[in-house]
Amino acid sequence: MIPEIEKLLNDQVKYEAKASAQYLSMASWADTRGYNGIADFFYMQSEEERVHMTKLVKFINERSGHAIIPAIDQPRDDFKSLMELFETFLESEEFVTAKINNVIYECLQFKDYNVHNFMQWYVAEQLEEEAVARTLLDKLKIIGDDKSGHYLFDRDINTFQAPETAK
Repeated sequence: MIPEIEKLLNDQVKYEAKASAQYLSMASWADTRGYNGIADFFYMQSEEERVHMTKLVKFINERSGHAIIPAIDQPRDDFKSLMELFETFLESEEFVTAKINNVIYECLQFKDYNVHNFMQWYVAEQLEEEAVARTLLDKLKIIGDDKSGHYLFDRDINTFQAPETAK
């Protein structure tokens, strides 16, 4: 494995691990405030990011690289509102997308088409995740500070689909 690409992939392992920890923290925040639907949503998001991390770890090791399991700092756990919680969600997804795009760019520079091909799954996944984050944030903007709207949002969050991913 090209050392520069291996480092970028190991960096991506860390970004996925950090996202997983952040979403677990967000789930806990929602859980302690009675937002069970939102908590379930972020518990699932946390698990999904852990799966993304594991997929990268296996890929690095299968290609004769050495995957590095990162230490993770304590994630943020202080949110003032649901709006801030979901703004943080979108920012996190946009950050991960930018990092994946950088891996893709570097793969093309080094002509590492195998890693480039592998990373296409992540590109598609990020398109979907950003779309979901934007859709949920848009719904919260419509709801504003309405408590009954928050109740319905919490109840229905796991039924929402981003327009781009609706089947």
